[in-house]
Amino acid sequence: MPSASINSIISMYSTWGNEKYDEEITQLAHALQCAALANHEGSSEELIAAALLHDIGHLFEIERNNGPDYSSDLRHEITGSEFLSDLFPQAVTAPIAMHVEAKRYLAANESGYFEGLSRGSQRSLEVQGRPFTASESATFIGLEGSADALKLRRWDDYGKVIGLDVPGLDSWIPLLSRVALEK
Repeated sequence: MPSASINSIISMYSTWGNEKYDEEITQLAHALQCAALANHEGSSEELIAAALLHDIGHLFEIERNNGPDYSSDLRHEITGSEFLSDLFPQAVTAPIAMHVEAKRYLAANESGYFEGLSRGSQRSLEVQGRPFTASESATFIGLEGSADALKLRRWDDYGKVIGLDVPGLDSWIPLLSRVALEK
C-alpha cells in the first residue's frame, strides 16, 4: 500500500474511482455525493473529508483483486482508515473506521433500516457480521466518535443517486489540504 498523500488519494480515485463496488454507482460518484451531503449539513471539514474518503479501502480491494470481492469481508473501513491515518487526524479516520459498525448498529436498532438499504448494502451486511446484538449495540453507542460514524453512515446510505450533479474531486482538494496533518 502506498503512503497517503493528497496526490496518492487523487491518483487512487483517478485510477479506480470509475469502478463499482457492490452498487450501481461508481466509487468516485458515491464519494462525491457523500461529501456533498456532509457539506450541505454544515459538518466540520474533518467530517466532510471522512465522508469523501470513507470507502477508499474499497479502491485497494478493487486494485488487489482486479475487481470487487463480494463474498468476504475485507474490512475496507480498517484498510482505508489505516492508510489515511498518517495524513489525517482521528476526526477523519475514526468515523471511517466505524462506518460499518454504524450500519450494523442501525440495522439492529432502527425499524425499517435494513429494508431501506440498497441491495449492495444489504448483501455486504451479511458478510460484515450482520446486525449488532444488544450488547454490541450498547458498546458501540458508548464509543467516542459513534455519533459522527452514524452521520457518515447516513450519507453513505443516501449517496447512491445515479447521475446526481455534485462538485468534482478537484473542488475538495483545498479542504483535504487544510485538514491534513502538518508533517
